[in-house]
Amino acid sequence: MVESQSPVIGDSGPEAAALVASRVLDVPDFPKPGIVFKDLMPLFADGPVFREVIDEIVGYHGAESFDVVAGIEARGFVLAAAIAYATGTGVVPVRKAGKLPRASFSASYALEYGEAVLEVHQDAFTADQRVLVVDDVLATGGTASATLDLVERAGGVVTGFSVLLELGFLAGRERLSPRAVHAMWRV
Repeated sequence: MVESQSPVIGDSGPEAAALVASRVLDVPDFPKPGIVFKDLMPLFADGPVFREVIDEIVGYHGAESFDVVAGIEARGFVLAAAIAYATGTGVVPVRKAGKLPRASFSASYALEYGEAVLEVHQDAFTADQRVLVVDDVLATGGTASATLDLVERAGGVVTGFSVLLELGFLAGRERLSPRAVHAMWRV
């Protein structure tokens, strides 16, 4: 788990940030040398903590502010499904290229360690449907930016974007500006 010497910060306050931070493991040199991967699986595996995190995201945005939750592959699926269940809304997966069976929109984007393509079904959202987009980590903002654009191309209206962890030194929040970002823990 992460031990912090400095104040733990996040958009939901220090207690929520500390909760997330307490369940993250650093994995050096993954997926390639020089990258320190922030593994959130211990958070997902801890039922009471996972519930608190989901409740915090729902409380932050308000269950009335969205009609459907879009989750970014792959850990965003876990968050999106839990939020959708908690609020009685639907869930839409934003997938890596080649995983969707019907007509889809696609967007290429750069990662902090490569390039990738995301897709969403063209009929994933009804016109002007309010969409909360969630993922586990915000790094450079490439994945998030591509996803937000895909949601809008498919007819949805992005009403919120939440992540558990923001790697602030990679400036993803700035890349997404002027869109609002809700990060439970910011490092």
